[in-house]
Amino acid sequence: MAKNYYEILGIEKSANADEIKSAYRKLAKKYHPDLYTTASDAEKKSAEEKFKEINHAYEVLSDDQKRAAYDTYGDENGPQAGMGGFGFDMDDIFSSIFSGFGGSSRSQRANAPRRGQDILVRVNITFEEAVFGTQKTVSVRRVENCASCGGTGAKDGKAFKVCTQCNGSGKINMTQRTPFGQISTQTVCPTCHGSGKIVTEKCPHCAGQGRSEKTREVKVNIPAGIDAGQRITYRGEGHGGINGGEKGSLVVEVSVAPHKLYVRNGFDIHLEVPINFVDAAMGCTISVPTLYGKHDLKIPDGTQSGAVFKIRNAGIQKLNKSDKGDMFVKVAVEVPKSLTREQKELLKKLADTFEPKQYPMKKAYTDKQ
Repeated sequence: MAKNYYEILGIEKSANADEIKSAYRKLAKKYHPDLYTTASDAEKKSAEEKFKEINHAYEVLSDDQKRAAYDTYGDENGPQAGMGGFGFDMDDIFSSIFSGFGGSSRSQRANAPRRGQDILVRVNITFEEAVFGTQKTVSVRRVENCASCGGTGAKDGKAFKVCTQCNGSGKINMTQRTPFGQISTQTVCPTCHGSGKIVTEKCPHCAGQGRSEKTREVKVNIPAGIDAGQRITYRGEGHGGINGGEKGSLVVEVSVAPHKLYVRNGFDIHLEVPINFVDAAMGCTISVPTLYGKHDLKIPDGTQSGAVFKIRNAGIQKLNKSDKGDMFVKVAVEVPKSLTREQKELLKKLADTFEPKQYPMKKAYTDKQ
């Protein structure tokens, strides 16, 4: 009687082909012998046996005829197939499994164009520059392709010959013998480093390097309304691409210095203004410094400390828009210190004229006791 192949793969008997394949891939990767090279002999042997068991279970259940025979008779009724009997999708499966072990049966094309890496720079600006926008010049050290050879390192970009080790493919096949048969993987050719070509005459302008680091001055436009931590991307200003790939981007991250008066919240501005207790009691008009000039703000009589007044459209211009945020002015009522004897006497006389209803907060507090 054959083993229960469904239990071995940890699947239900009703599992479809995709579920069988997914279960097999997960277990095969877990118990592959390459993961047990530093394990004890007992652990190696156990992993090998488990790997064999998993492979055979998949061999049977992935074959419609063998699976039907197994489901009917409890045995696939046929000789055990080697690793070559896994079917049409084994190349895909092992490509996924062995990609984690440093190789792949379907390596990426080494000659394919690759985009250059991005460069991140940070720019410090003032609060006002963030509000109104500005232009900055930043120094960028980046890798650039030689203009003469196009980054190939060969004279005029043409002085090549085909690599004899890989015959121009950029890849070589490596065969590994295992207890379960031979496994072939592909790796980058060590002679041409995946290019498939050997330089026969070096470019005289870059001495065959193809690429070099250079420092460039780049002007960046900081838009009005930008906030700290936000980034601006300039395409084509990063490191040079490889094999004709496009250049990377320059990413500018903005750092904004704090303002001595204002606190920013999104596109709104918050400002705290002190007034004396007489102006708060009697009411007054104060001159508020906004981003766009002075603004007269009326303070009604009886204003309490902490009261907030809004000045519309006195905030920061919104990014790529014409409207602005608002300014919120918080009043801090300041009580005078170091009163003279005469001032204290005058205030005492004044205090005697007040009625409890003129102090609603104090009255409410007293009533709650």
